[in-house]
Amino acid sequence: MKRKKIPIKALPPNPNSLIFLAYRGSKSFGTYQKPTEPNSTDDIDLIGCYVNPINGYFGFNKTIPEHYAIMSGKWDCVYYEFRKMIALLAKGNPNVLASLWLPDRHIIYKHPMWDQIIGHKKLFVSKNVYSAFSGYANDQLKKMTHLALEGYMGPKRRELVKKYGYDTKNAAHLIRLLRMGNEFLQTGELQVDRTNIDRDQLLAIKNGGSPLGNIKTLANRLFKIGRNLKRSSKIKNECDIKTIENLMIFLLMKHFQVGDM
Repeated sequence: MKRKKIPIKALPPNPNSLIFLAYRGSKSFGTYQKPTEPNSTDDIDLIGCYVNPINGYFGFNKTIPEHYAIMSGKWDCVYYEFRKMIALLAKGNPNVLASLWLPDRHIIYKHPMWDQIIGHKKLFVSKNVYSAFSGYANDQLKKMTHLALEGYMGPKRRELVKKYGYDTKNAAHLIRLLRMGNEFLQTGELQVDRTNIDRDQLLAIKNGGSPLGNIKTLANRLFKIGRNLKRSSKIKNECDIKTIENLMIFLLMKHFQVGDM
């Protein structure tokens, strides 16, 4: 696997087990701000998927983890075991689902096994995504306004919360999540990279350019649009879990070259 200057400390214990590695978060949304920018609070976020050794699937070893969360300096990374990743995709997890619609420039590495998942991404299109996206958006809304200076915040972000009276980074996530979820209900596609869509507005929000009242008004309007879109959307209500499971089993068997394929 070619790592493209990713430090070994930011990778899981066995990097060669990765079948997918890509940027997530602000890098993938097109809203990343370099550390030299005055209001920058961004880490470099990665998401990956790995396949356990064969004994993790067919043997007695039950101690192999389903995911790794690694923070190392500016790197904030999360890695999911293949079955866990597929389960999160089926649930419409926004952060994980975005990995299927990333532009190639945001993908660091992908194995042919992951190409198969991307090729079947329509299996993960359903109205379940509404609940996932709106749920995550509600979390951002709560975090945005409760004004607790959380331990995960760096000094710059704490100062921004004090200056503007709300967490501007959470506010930008809130609006982005609602818009992406609503777009998905309309088209069955995720517009992950916001560069040519609403990046400038999201950056303005992130940098404190909108009063809290305006953010709440816009969010309420987007929540309402989402509820209406869920009722009118033509995409299917639920994923076909059996078909997804069969694909997952087929790919694992092919990977380990076992059984009849």
